[in-house]
Amino acid sequence: MWIYYALKERALFYFSASNPSILTGGMMGESKFEVLQMVPEEVKPKTILIKIPATVTQVTEAMHQGTLTFPVIFKPDMGERGWMVRRIRNEQEAAQYLAEIKIDFIVQELVDLPLEYGVFYVRFPSESNGFVNSITGKEFLSVTGDGRKALQELILQKDRAKIQWQILKNAYRNRLNEILLPGQKLELVSVGNHCLGTTFLNCNHLITDKLSASFDRISKRIDGFYFGRFDLRCASERDLENGKVMIMELNGCGAEPAHIYHPGSSLWNAIKVLIVHWQNLYRVSRENHQRGVPYLPFLEGKRIYYDFRKIKY
Repeated sequence: MWIYYALKERALFYFSASNPSILTGGMMGESKFEVLQMVPEEVKPKTILIKIPATVTQVTEAMHQGTLTFPVIFKPDMGERGWMVRRIRNEQEAAQYLAEIKIDFIVQELVDLPLEYGVFYVRFPSESNGFVNSITGKEFLSVTGDGRKALQELILQKDRAKIQWQILKNAYRNRLNEILLPGQKLELVSVGNHCLGTTFLNCNHLITDKLSASFDRISKRIDGFYFGRFDLRCASERDLENGKVMIMELNGCGAEPAHIYHPGSSLWNAIKVLIVHWQNLYRVSRENHQRGVPYLPFLEGKRIYYDFRKIKY
């Protein structure tokens, strides 16, 4: 899919959105915290922003004021594809994170619900109702014991886990010789990102009129939002359909309909999906522009992109 990423990075500048709200998250340089502030309170976890530089004491005091307790999720206020997103279990892990992070970051309540999805929503400004056109299920990286192999061997014999070995050998350094019972499943990474070993699944069969109506209600409460992906957790497929969810992140024009990454999916089908995806983005942008909202200039988009790369790399 390297062809797709090359095209996408170019397209982000040519299809620069006409409203800051639809640039959220997916466009480099946008504040995840500011975007999340626009999401209705009842469907988002507790979240606080930590300004750099900060000490562990300052972070724990801010967590206390925000009624947050370990474990929590730390993630950069500007970021993409799982970069520096971590589950933090204690002050020692918080200190390690502070030693590495170079930009402001978010501390977010750990949403302990079993199902995670990416739900892509589109509404054209000229139309009263929108629709969901992509649902991506997420299968977290895990191994299953057989009563004989140690955890290290289970990790190294699984392709997706082996790629994450440098991270996993540190995270599970005290358990690498542990032998899992037959059928015992161990979830290795609980962050639902492709780059961290999560398998993305095509769950478009869950799209119904009722589901689209549920996300219409949520989306219309977000001022200026027409196009983007909700990354969320829920307790069941029924709760998803009814909009009973917890939205951990909202991504805009840089986000993709990630169901195209389903194992074994056709590259050509993915290209067709992306063509429709960019056509929708273009139409939203044009219609907003006709309503008087200016386009983001090409040079400004380029500057944001390179500023972000300097921070990340």
